[in-house]
Amino acid sequence: MSDPRAPRVLVLGTLLGQPMGGVRRHNAELLPRAAALLAERGGSLAVMEGVERAAFPLPDEIELIASDALPHPLLLRWMTEGQAARRLLSNARAAGRPFDLVHTAHLPTPARLGVPFTITIHDLRHLEAGHAPRARRFAAAAFLASAVRRASRTIAVSEAVRSALVERFRIDPTRVSVVRNAADHFAPLPREPSRDGEILCVGHLEPRKNMAVVLRALAIDAGLPPVLLAGAAKGDEEERLRALAKDLGILSRVRFLGAFDDRELPRLYSRAACVVLPSWIEGFGIPAIEAQRARAPLAIARSPALVEVAGSDVPAFLPADPGECARAIRAAMSAPKEALDRAAARAARFTWDASARVLVDCWCGATA
Repeated sequence: MSDPRAPRVLVLGTLLGQPMGGVRRHNAELLPRAAALLAERGGSLAVMEGVERAAFPLPDEIELIASDALPHPLLLRWMTEGQAARRLLSNARAAGRPFDLVHTAHLPTPARLGVPFTITIHDLRHLEAGHAPRARRFAAAAFLASAVRRASRTIAVSEAVRSALVERFRIDPTRVSVVRNAADHFAPLPREPSRDGEILCVGHLEPRKNMAVVLRALAIDAGLPPVLLAGAAKGDEEERLRALAKDLGILSRVRFLGAFDDRELPRLYSRAACVVLPSWIEGFGIPAIEAQRARAPLAIARSPALVEVAGSDVPAFLPADPGECARAIRAAMSAPKEALDRAAARAARFTWDASARVLVDCWCGATA
């Protein structure tokens, strides 16, 4: 007996115009691969764009459907996206080309779609005290509880996120799958750290990324290399970090690269004295395996997702402890070549092709 046809999937892409970061990387790498796999199995993939078009190219085998869905503010997005999705689904049914499944990766999820849906959860930052106002935490918890209980399948990017979802919302563990991120989107260059190599922090500048602890570590240990902060700033975070560096007397040892082209990634990792991920909260932490793939020394904040992704033998520190951060950076920089080789071999197991296969299997299971 032949396998059943893979589903015809509609992805809600209202937020695909967002700046580069882990979520955009996830979509840019997985959607083309998932579309090809669905086509091989007799299915297809379409993306409903909003008024902001996708910020990355999508292959011809993905059908792009324009809509008037607005990305912001949140409640207006929920209203306009839901209306546009319901209209699109109805038109597709009337044309004899119905969709079998809707996939989304943001909240709130539209209601009354008339077909099963799946949702990817990248992290739980909006549920954490100290990282979101109380009203936002309450709303996020309600939206998320509704989504994961209604979804045919929930997809988490790490076991840490999966476990937190199952425990907090008491959902059936078999309905939550892990589709990991990967790092094989760039080809590493040979390591060439120079005497003036910098401590590299890759990611948006925002409070949850906790770049301040790295600056405080520099102030504690004057012998550490200077820091390069590579990533676009959100809000006034760059100004806040500049002011902190000035107050600590280390402004001359901190460089702000800002947003950068993807093509710079190999060079950044090859020249880094050390890569540090100090985040308070991460759902995965793509720069961790990017650094390991490039054989760069790595130090991470001791959070469940980062330890899961990078491995328990990577030097780690409490995100609130700059002294421990400084010691972890020094431990990472003194790691032997054999340890870096083992980390690179481990990171090589994370591939976008493998993750795309898991994602498509989840979609097929959600409509079986």
